[in-house]
Amino acid sequence: MVLTKADTKIDLMAHLMRRAGFGASREELEMRSQIGYEKTVEELLTPSSQDPVDRYQFLRYYPMWWKPGTMGGLGQAEWVWTMISTPAPLQEKMCLFYHNIFATGVAKVDHYDEIQDMIDMFRQKGLGNYKEILMEVAKSPAMIYWLDNNENHADSVNENWGRELLELFTMGVGNYTEADVRECSRAFTGWTLEHKLPRFHMGRWDWEFKFIPEDHDYTEKEFLGHSGNFDGEEVIDIILSKPATAQFIARHLYSFFVADEPQVPAWSVISPNDPEAVNFLADALITSDYHMGTVLKKLFKSEFFKEQRFSRVKNPTEVVISTLRLVGGTDRPSPETLDWTGQIAYMGQDLLNPPSVEGWHNGIEWINSGTLMKRTNFVSELISDTLRPGVRQIIDRIKIAGTNPADIVDACLDIMGPMEVSDQTRSELVDHSEKEGEFSWNTTGEERLIELLQLLVATREYQFA
Repeated sequence: MVLTKADTKIDLMAHLMRRAGFGASREELEMRSQIGYEKTVEELLTPSSQDPVDRYQFLRYYPMWWKPGTMGGLGQAEWVWTMISTPAPLQEKMCLFYHNIFATGVAKVDHYDEIQDMIDMFRQKGLGNYKEILMEVAKSPAMIYWLDNNENHADSVNENWGRELLELFTMGVGNYTEADVRECSRAFTGWTLEHKLPRFHMGRWDWEFKFIPEDHDYTEKEFLGHSGNFDGEEVIDIILSKPATAQFIARHLYSFFVADEPQVPAWSVISPNDPEAVNFLADALITSDYHMGTVLKKLFKSEFFKEQRFSRVKNPTEVVISTLRLVGGTDRPSPETLDWTGQIAYMGQDLLNPPSVEGWHNGIEWINSGTLMKRTNFVSELISDTLRPGVRQIIDRIKIAGTNPADIVDACLDIMGPMEVSDQTRSELVDHSEKEGEFSWNTTGEERLIELLQLLVATREYQFA
């Protein structure tokens, strides 16, 4: 691999901002490098230090997107706008992290507002205690309906929520028995929702969590080696006391923030790519009592994180949001916001509507002939729009490199990343640029530069974060 001629501080800061956020412009990277890596990590982990996005600015432009109910496509728009505009990107990145774990979709829930409420909860509590998040999810009307816990009764147990709590949200396959699934489910009987209807003419009513005491199973339960008249919260306490839970959540953190792992269903048979790093994160979870902000601070400051650059395939949300934050021109809400949410879906990630309770498969599975074309075309179109302020800044910075084609290629790789590319990729970019000789900024230089940037964002390496 060829590492572009980047300042090492800039290179490391760019890596942090790609993983803990949605990338950053060169101006922001330089500013943050002056502040320092440690202080930037602290700032990212303290979203309350930043002014929140003014959601009412968005709603003043598009009031119909407030409580969109069942209107297809509208439910994601506000979240997409928030990710583009936020000065606290890690807060939104954590929403994305949890949304893929606690995957809940409008295809069944048929109520965007309730899933938006779950995203709001992740935004408020995502850097806090994982137990609190589990409790909030267990009481979320969207999750209750998604996993049928409204059909879980003392005299007729439904195991859907109990099974997924163990399999996908905490411990992983192989660390519990079928008997544990049933006992876990019994502990959540009577946890339901109300106000499912009416639909019209007033639209969907907000749903609420409701506990029905007479529908709860109060008899003794045998769960993961413990006996007692457990309720849902006590079951969650038992789950969190098991080392397997810390290992499972640690592997999720590693896969999302550090480097691609095999898909979750394979975790019971395929060991982590970096067991030492996963063990480190699992220990951090246990010693911090599952405080996610504390664990992330250790993750971002670890050597294994700093060394794993460009080892994750960007998910579609990262592709779209990072590009929009880079090119600029998104200061005010616009009708394009709805198109941007569609672009994320076309690339394979329909936000608020995951394909199953398992969420999306990550890594190389984001890429196929269709999604690669969508990714490349989207970025290529925006990076060629010279009316956007971010694109103008990129062009002006690259011009400083002079007129030599090889120098221009290196400047592009530096400003657009800094990127690490193979010798072959760099050679092909240089060969293409040299066909027309030196860059002439008074004639066709900018047109050639835009074409070069379009080629760069079409490379294999650009698909990695």
